[in-house]
Amino acid sequence: MFLPQTVPTTGRDPDHHVAAPGILGRLGGVMVTRRRWVFGVWLIALVALGSAAPSVFTSLAGAGWQANGSESVQVRELAQQHFGGNSSAAVQVVVHSDTASIDDPSMQQTLTEVTAVFDGDARFGDIVQPAPGMTISPDGHTGILIAGADASTDDMVKAVDDVKAELTALSGDGIEVYPTGSSALWSDFNKANHDAMIQAELFSWPLTLAIMVLAFGSLVAAGLPLLLTVAGLVASAGGLVLLNQVTPISVWAMNFAMMFALALGIDYALFIVSRFRDALRNADPRAAVAETMDTAGKAVLLSGLTVLVSLSAVLLVPAPAVRTMAVGIMLAVTFVLIATMTLLPATLGALGPKVNAASLPYAKRQQHRSPKFAAWGELLHKHPWPFALVSVGILIALALPVLGLKVAMPSIAVVPEDAPVRQGYELVQAHFGDGAPGALQIVVPTSDAAATATVAGSVDGITMVTPPQPAADGSNYALLQALPAVDPSDESMGTILGDLRAQLPETALVGGAPAENLDLQQALNDYLPLVIGIILVLGFVLLLVALQAPLIAILGTAVSLLSTAAAFGVAKPIFQDGHGASLLGFTPQGFLDGWGPVFFFAMIFAIAMDYTVFLLATAKEHYEKTGDPKTAQVDGLAHSGRVIFAAAAVMVAVFFTFALSDPLPPKEMGIILGVAVLLDAFLIRLILLPVLLRLTGHAAWWSPAWLRKVLPSISFSH
Repeated sequence: MFLPQTVPTTGRDPDHHVAAPGILGRLGGVMVTRRRWVFGVWLIALVALGSAAPSVFTSLAGAGWQANGSESVQVRELAQQHFGGNSSAAVQVVVHSDTASIDDPSMQQTLTEVTAVFDGDARFGDIVQPAPGMTISPDGHTGILIAGADASTDDMVKAVDDVKAELTALSGDGIEVYPTGSSALWSDFNKANHDAMIQAELFSWPLTLAIMVLAFGSLVAAGLPLLLTVAGLVASAGGLVLLNQVTPISVWAMNFAMMFALALGIDYALFIVSRFRDALRNADPRAAVAETMDTAGKAVLLSGLTVLVSLSAVLLVPAPAVRTMAVGIMLAVTFVLIATMTLLPATLGALGPKVNAASLPYAKRQQHRSPKFAAWGELLHKHPWPFALVSVGILIALALPVLGLKVAMPSIAVVPEDAPVRQGYELVQAHFGDGAPGALQIVVPTSDAAATATVAGSVDGITMVTPPQPAADGSNYALLQALPAVDPSDESMGTILGDLRAQLPETALVGGAPAENLDLQQALNDYLPLVIGIILVLGFVLLLVALQAPLIAILGTAVSLLSTAAAFGVAKPIFQDGHGASLLGFTPQGFLDGWGPVFFFAMIFAIAMDYTVFLLATAKEHYEKTGDPKTAQVDGLAHSGRVIFAAAAVMVAVFFTFALSDPLPPKEMGIILGVAVLLDAFLIRLILLPVLLRLTGHAAWWSPAWLRKVLPSISFSH
C-alpha cells in the first residue's frame, strides 16, 4: 500500500504565509530590481551577435552529409589528393545540344567558356574535358566536363554557389549548360530548402500571433513570446556564425534553430506569462515574478534541460551535418532559456499590470485555473479506463505502419524540377544510362589495378568500368570508375556496392557519391538504437530528478514513445507509399529520408517531454500542497491545460506551415513533427497522462526514502 509521502513546505509555512523565495525566485527578483542592467546587457549582446546574424545563411557550411571514417570518405580524400580532385565532390558540367555534336565549333566554344569560369579559382582542381567512350554520349550530342575539387566539401558547395549562375548563363543558341554532381546537388538543395524555410517562417508568424492573442486575450501579453523568440533567434544566428569560425556548421543548423526558437520560445513564454498574470492578482510585480519563477520558471528550466539532453545524444552520430543541426537547435534553446530566465522576468517586472493592456473583453473574465479543463480533469477522473483504452488504441493503430517503414538518403527528387542540378542529372541519365549520375569510384594500388578492373566488370549490376587512371602526382595509386546499371537511389545499389566491396581485392577501396550516401545511411542505422536508448535513459533521469517519483517518471518517459511511433507510422503511407502526394505537391521517393528517424526522434521526444514537464510539474505542485492525488490530477490539468493546448496549437501551426514548402525534407519535417505534437498534446498530455495519474493515485508520487536522500530536493509549490 502506498501512503502519501511527507509534503515539503518549501516556499510556504504551515499557515500558508509566503516564505522566502527559492533560488529561481530570488533570481527573478534580481532581474526585476536590476532590469535596466538586464536590458542593457541583452541590448549589447543582441547588437554584437546581431551584427553577425545577417551573414548566417551565406557563411555556414553547405555539405557535411557523410559518415566520418567510412571507406567512401577515404576514397574521396585519396581522389582529391592524388587524382587532381576528380572525387565525388568534383563539379560535373553537362553541355548538351539537340542539333550540334560535341566537336561542333559552337559546342567547343561553349566548353572553352565553361573552362574559363573555373580558371583562376583555387578551389577547383584539374579540368577534364569530355572524352569519347567515357564522358561523351554515344550520339555525340552530350558531353560532361569535370572540374576537380581542390577544397573541402563545404567549400566546394560554396564554390558552386559562386559559379552556377555564370555557368547556366552560357546556355543559348540551342546549347544547354548545367552544373551537376554532389556539390551542385547540395548547392541547389540548400537554396531551395532555405527559401522554403524562410517562406514558412514568414507565413507562420502572423498565424502564431493570432493564436497568442486568442490564448492570452491581450495584445501586450501575446507579444512577449515573440519578443523572447526574436531575442533567441538573433542570438543563436550570430552564435552560429561565430561558432562556424571554429568548426564548420551546416546551414541546416540555422533552419532548425529558427523553427525551435519559435516553437519553444512561445512554449516557455506562455507558461511563464500565464503564471505571472495569475500571481499578479495577489502580489506586487516583483513578488509575482518571484512566485512565477519559483514555480513555472523551475518547470521551464527543467524542460529546457530535457530538450538539451535529448538533442545531445544526436552528437554521437559521426555525420557533421547531423551533429551541427543538433548544435544549432541546442544553441537556440540555450539562448531562449537564458532569455526566459533573465529578459522575460525583467520585462514582466517592468510591465506589471500593463501586461494585461489591450485586452479583449473575454480576457478580463479569464482565470489561470481553467474551469473547462478542471471539468475535463473531473471527467477523466470518473471514467479513466474508456479514455485510456481509446487513446492508446488510436496511437497503436497509427503506429503499426512504422513496421514497414523504409529509409534512405535523399534522391534527386528533393530538389525542384527546374533546378540546374536536376536538369543536368536528367540529361546525363537520358544520354548515358540510369546509373551514370552515380558512378562508383575505386582507388587501388597500381599493382592490383588490372585485376580490380576485371573483377569489377564481372560484378552484377555494373555495366562499364573505365580503364585504370594513374595518379596525377606519380603516387602508387590508380582510379577506376564503375558505372552501375541502376539509378543512384535504387534499392539494389546497396547490393551492388556490397558485392563490389566483397569481391574486389582487399587493397581496393570503393567510394563515390552513392557509396557515401549508403555509408552514411548505415551509420545512421547503426547509431539509431544507441541514440534512442540514451535519450530515453537521460529523459527518465531528468524527470526523476524533477519529480522525485520513479513511477510517474517511467510512465512519463514511456508514453512519449507512443506519439513518436505514431508520427512515423503516419509518415509511412504519406512519404513512402505516396498517399496524398498530389494534394501535398510532391513526388514520393518510396522511402523516408534517412536522417529522419535519428533526428526527428530526438526532436519529437524533446517536445513531448516539454509538455510532460509542464503538466507533471503543475500536478506535483498541487500534490505537495494537498497530498491528494485527485487534486493533483484535476488541478494540474486545470492550471496547465490551457497552456498546453495553446502551445500545441502554435507548434502544430508552425510545423504544418513547413508542409506547404516545395522541397521534400522540410515537408517531411513539418508533417512528422506537426502530427507528433498534435497526437502528443491531445491524446497523451491531455488524456493519457492525467488518466495514468488517476489510476496510480498516491503511487505516482511515491518515492523510497533512500532515493529522496540521493536526489536533490526540488519543490514546485510556492
